[in-house]
Amino acid sequence: AAVAMFTGKANCPYYAKAELLADYLQTNLPNFRVHKITQHPDKWEQWLHDICETNGWEHRQCPIIWRELLDRGGKGQLLGGLNDFLEYAQRYYGITSMMLSEEMSDIAEENLQTYLEIVKENEEIKSLIKPMQIWITSASVPICYHLIPLLANGEVFGMATEVSIHLLDTDQFKEILRSIVMETEDMAFPLLRSISEHTKMDQAFIDADVIIVLDDVLLNLEVQSLENYIREVSEICQVYAPLIEKNAKSEVKVISSGKTFANLKATMLRTYGPSIRPENIIAIATPWESAAKAMLARKLNMNTAGVKDVIVWGNITGSNYIDLSHAKLYGYDCAIWGPPNFHRPLLNMIYDRYKLNVDTGEDVIRNNVFCHFFPSSSGQFCIPEGIIFSMPVRFQNGNWEVMTELEINETTQKVLGRLSHELVQ
Repeated sequence: AAVAMFTGKANCPYYAKAELLADYLQTNLPNFRVHKITQHPDKWEQWLHDICETNGWEHRQCPIIWRELLDRGGKGQLLGGLNDFLEYAQRYYGITSMMLSEEMSDIAEENLQTYLEIVKENEEIKSLIKPMQIWITSASVPICYHLIPLLANGEVFGMATEVSIHLLDTDQFKEILRSIVMETEDMAFPLLRSISEHTKMDQAFIDADVIIVLDDVLLNLEVQSLENYIREVSEICQVYAPLIEKNAKSEVKVISSGKTFANLKATMLRTYGPSIRPENIIAIATPWESAAKAMLARKLNMNTAGVKDVIVWGNITGSNYIDLSHAKLYGYDCAIWGPPNFHRPLLNMIYDRYKLNVDTGEDVIRNNVFCHFFPSSSGQFCIPEGIIFSMPVRFQNGNWEVMTELEINETTQKVLGRLSHELVQ
C-alpha cells in the first residue's frame, strides 16, 4: 500500500492543479491514497529545503510530490513536481488534467484564503486552551533538570493539560537557565507550550497556577549559626510571599521542597503571604521518600515500587520518624503468593526492624502516591495547630485530607509529641 504526498504553497496555481488531479484519482481509483500538506507562502522555501535535505532529494519547485510505502517506513520515493505528476497519471492511469491557467489561479487564491482561515481558527482554539503556568524558583539547581520532564510529560497534571514552565533565578545563573531552556525545547514534549528563563524578581510568579520553591541554604554550622541560616530562609520567603500575593492566581498552589528547611519555608510563606490559601501551601519530601523506599527494597531484595504505605512523621529536613506499622509489600518473593493486589505487612517480613532504624541514620519515609507536609489546622493526632508537620494524607479531585482514621500506638503518639515540640521551638 502506498500514499501520494502533496506539498506546496497555499497560493501556488501549480499546487492547485496537482491537488485537484490527485483528488480525482483518489475518488475514482480504489488503491490511490492522497495526503496533502499546505504550506504558508512565507515558510515554503525553508520547508522545501529541510525536507529535501532530510531525504537526499534535489527539488526546487512548487509543488513537491512523493510516494510513501505505508508498511515499510523509511524515506519516500520522489515523483517530482506538477509535470512529473501529470506524466505519472497519464502513464499509469491514462488520465489527463485539462485545467486552464485562469482556473488554476482562481483555485490557488481560494486555497490561500481557506488556509489562512484554518490557521486563524486553530490559533483561536489554541488560545482558549490556557496552559497551566508553573514557576520554579532557584531553578539552576540540579534537581530542576530532572523535575521538568515529570511536569511536561503528563505524569503530574494529566495528558490533557498543557503547561508553560517559568524558570526563576538570579542574574548570575542566567546562562544555566538558558541551557536548561534549550535542552528542554530539544526534547519536544507534546504538552509543553513554552519554557522561559526569568531573572527580574519584580516580574516573578505572573499568572502562576503552581509555584515550586527549590531554594536551599548550604548548611555549615562552623561558618555561621543555625539562627543565621533560619534568618536567611525567612528573608527569601519575605521576598517571595508578597510577589505571590500580587502576581499569582488567587488559587495558586505553592510547593516547598529542597534539602534544608522545607517545613520552615512553607511556614514562612504562610506567615508573609496571609492572603494565599493556607491549605494550598505544602511541603514535599519526595527525594527522602524515594531514598528510603530504595533502602527498604534493597534490604528485602525486591522492587522499590512494591513498597507502599510507609509513613514519615514530623520535619522533612529535621527530626522525623519512620513508621512501618502500616507498610505493605506488593510482589514480595516469599512463601505466599497471590494476585497483583495481594500484599504482605512489611513488619512480618523484617526480623530486625530496630536495626533498620539505626542503619538509616535518620528516620525518613512514607510512600502513598505523594509525601506531603501541611498545616495541621485541626490538631489531628494531637499535634499543635498551625505548624507544618508531616502526616499521611489522601489526595482526591485536586484536594487533600488527613487520614484521621489511621490508628497509631502509644509509642508513636509520644514521638509525635516530641517532634511537634521541636518544630514549635
